[in-house]
Amino acid sequence: MSWMSTLGERLKRLVRPRPGAPVLHVASDVGNGPTVVLVHGIASSSVTFHYLVPLLEQHFRCVSIDILGFGRSPAPETAEYTLDEHVAALHATIRANGLRGPLIIVGHSLGALITARFAAEHPQLVEHLVLVSPPVYLSPSSIGDKRARLENDLYLRAYDYLRTNKEFTLANARIIARLLPIKGVFELDEVRWTPFVKSMQNCIENQTIISDLTRVNAPIDVVYGALDQFIPRGGLDIIARMRGVTMHRVEVNAHVIRRRLARVVAEVLAADLPATERAFDDSVV
Repeated sequence: MSWMSTLGERLKRLVRPRPGAPVLHVASDVGNGPTVVLVHGIASSSVTFHYLVPLLEQHFRCVSIDILGFGRSPAPETAEYTLDEHVAALHATIRANGLRGPLIIVGHSLGALITARFAAEHPQLVEHLVLVSPPVYLSPSSIGDKRARLENDLYLRAYDYLRTNKEFTLANARIIARLLPIKGVFELDEVRWTPFVKSMQNCIENQTIISDLTRVNAPIDVVYGALDQFIPRGGLDIIARMRGVTMHRVEVNAHVIRRRLARVVAEVLAADLPATERAFDDSVV
């Protein structure tokens, strides 16, 4: 083979397009009305929205998506589970399923970080962003309050410990999964370990939600439980002062979306409906 042919083959390999972002699993697509895309968090699945979907499907089309590496979505061997990869997969899934904007996007926990970036990068697709239980962490050096800085630092140290102590983390994950009332809300095992540790490090510990939200044009509602064990002080205070953000604190609720938290999220979304359609029947949950 001549040097020209060899060079040609090398150039072909260099310009060969990369495989597209994977299309995620759509766990459910129910109801009629404005489209709500539901994005769950780390070590979970679309079961996260068990109490929320029955409330919303009375007036909305609810599309629940399993994020990259979790639920029944693909977990590519080459994935690093960066925020960019999660967002690209979500975008590919929305396009593949013919979902046209503007959409209402709801993200829970890690899903809140993913959807914040998604809304910043695809403003034409998002008319309303709802962040539920967003785990907002800051660089300790950027927090002025000493107590809040210490609390934030302890969370980050705890996550580093969980990532680097696999057997401890998996053993405790099995205990937590048994204690939760809904199977599938928390799923962490050998199969999901790599997506878990990489998503935690690349998306949660090294997050960009504050800067992402500054680029979001759509109205933003943040719904969180007063007893949420994954939200330190400081981060939510910054978000609360941002333009276009409305905060909703739910008493007697922790991180998981239970009935009380689901009802508040449904009430937030009901504001997008005509006044005659805003009532919903919560006896279904």
